[in-house]
Amino acid sequence: MNFSFPTFPEAQSKYAEQVDWLYAYLNAVTFFFTILVTVLIVVFVTKYKRKSQDDRVPWQHEGKWLEITGSVIPFFLAMVMFFWGAKLHFNNRIAPEDAMEILVTGKQWMWKVQHPNGKREINELHVPVNQPIKLTMTSEDVIHSFYIPNLRIKQDVLFGRYTRVWFEADKVGNSHLFCAEFCGTEHSAMVGTVYIMSESDYQAWLTGEGAMAGDSPVEAGEKLFSSLGCIGCHHNGTQPETPALQGPSLVGAFGREEEMNNGEKLIVDEDYLLESIVNPNAKIVKPYRENIMPTFKGQVTETQLMQLIEYIKSLKGGEQTAEQKTGAAGS
Repeated sequence: MNFSFPTFPEAQSKYAEQVDWLYAYLNAVTFFFTILVTVLIVVFVTKYKRKSQDDRVPWQHEGKWLEITGSVIPFFLAMVMFFWGAKLHFNNRIAPEDAMEILVTGKQWMWKVQHPNGKREINELHVPVNQPIKLTMTSEDVIHSFYIPNLRIKQDVLFGRYTRVWFEADKVGNSHLFCAEFCGTEHSAMVGTVYIMSESDYQAWLTGEGAMAGDSPVEAGEKLFSSLGCIGCHHNGTQPETPALQGPSLVGAFGREEEMNNGEKLIVDEDYLLESIVNPNAKIVKPYRENIMPTFKGQVTETQLMQLIEYIKSLKGGEQTAEQKTGAAGS
């Protein structure tokens, strides 16, 4: 579906077209009932206008089916809106497994982007066409909102939390990038451009000099893991797992269910790892003790936190047994 009105940016993804269809349905229902109610008001006011003070119609209650119809039809129309909108919302939040992950950090007043190979850019986002792209986003200060009109995606970006959204552009071209949440005096300057490129052009850009190069998120995270001393307490597969290690092994930890000291069972995901780095005593994996790991809040930036987490996610391995965990904790 392609609207020609200037208020509708060109749709550059199938999801954008689906959003436009839903928007058209909402407008059609609104327009229909606005005209219907307006016409009925005019007709009834004209037809049943009181001609004198004594001109009163006795009260009657004979419109049962009219009342039922007037309730059931709007109910079903509203349910279509609800389920259609919910389906689009969840589809846009659950990325395909083969999606390419790009890290985005919002900061007054810019967008910082890092690609899987370490390529970095500011206020620009280069992506290949027909490739699912998963954006993992956080903020270094206040609430921002990552908004690409041509793709019809908008997601709040929060400090101390990770939010995610994905898209798959199906048309080569450019799109505006905005912050859609007022974030300070220079909010209006927090804009950029999304470049949707062919696969060959994207690979040429990725390996060229068009943006700042650097370590990949995993490589940068590995260096941080060593420089911050994490390797002294957590097994990462490069050193023997001994009772001297006072923290749980991180090999294969991501996505694994762990039991906490309070009996709660949690899945190790990005949000859990983030909380464990900045507030290590919040949730302790059984049978490890509190007050062993220091907090790194304020010692690493939001971008570095994302790099650390990407490194931990890369540590693939098998499940630990309870005996291994106990032995590593020295208990």
